[in-house]
Amino acid sequence: MKTLRGSSLSVVLSGALLALAGTALAAESPAGQPVTIGTSYRIDSALLKQQRPLHVYLPPSYAEGKQRYPVLYLLDGGVQQDFLHVAGVASLAADYRNIREFIVVGIETLDRYHELVHPSEVGLERERLPTAGGSQKFRAFLASELLPFVQQQFRVTDESVLMGESAAGLFVMETFLQQPDLFQGYVAISPSLWWNQQSLAATAPGFSKRADYRNKRLYLSIADEGGTMQDGMNQLVNALKAEAPAGLQWQYRPMPQENHGTIYHPAVLDAVRTLFAIQPAH
Repeated sequence: MKTLRGSSLSVVLSGALLALAGTALAAESPAGQPVTIGTSYRIDSALLKQQRPLHVYLPPSYAEGKQRYPVLYLLDGGVQQDFLHVAGVASLAADYRNIREFIVVGIETLDRYHELVHPSEVGLERERLPTAGGSQKFRAFLASELLPFVQQQFRVTDESVLMGESAAGLFVMETFLQQPDLFQGYVAISPSLWWNQQSLAATAPGFSKRADYRNKRLYLSIADEGGTMQDGMNQLVNALKAEAPAGLQWQYRPMPQENHGTIYHPAVLDAVRTLFAIQPAH
């Protein structure tokens, strides 16, 4: 018992000494300045009946004049999600890295599987994710409320790109196949094409006959996923190879050296370099 008490006391004393040391260091630390890379907003959505958080990165040159900028709309774009990662990549454009400056609008997801995926007929998926299946309504929110808000509040061009990874990548591809006029460009990174027995990928054949894809751009990438995700991607790519119209620019950049947890950063950088590249002067 004495040994146990002695060990316990040692831990208490050590913790107290560390706390005192931390307090002393904090007292000696110089006054700092917050690092700001964006601004958060909330918009009232009548359609979704809730306030929706948005996080916006503006290029450094935005405040200097009246120039308009293309916009990257980022799904899962909360501060605790992917906004800071992508805003950091966007900031490279200010350092003349052959990337045009662009605005990032981070669309924070609150119930991501409800907002980003279509309904499933698979019982296990419905049991595991009972709120899933609201992607059509969320897309209507983007079209009727979010996009008009951004267009009214910021100096933007007609060039807009929707980006997402995993479930958000599935939403990107669903939008591309069902409502391609909503955005000018699409970036889908390791999209969750396994969902609902690959039902979205199964709709890819004949896509070019159902909508106008002139002047649209698509960037696809996938990690070493295997299984039904890769099978679904193969269906999409085969449909693109077979029938992509001349006006559609698309790239498929598989990254087998990456896994689902590591692909996001390299794919984002590659997609930004591809879609926002500075065009050579003629």
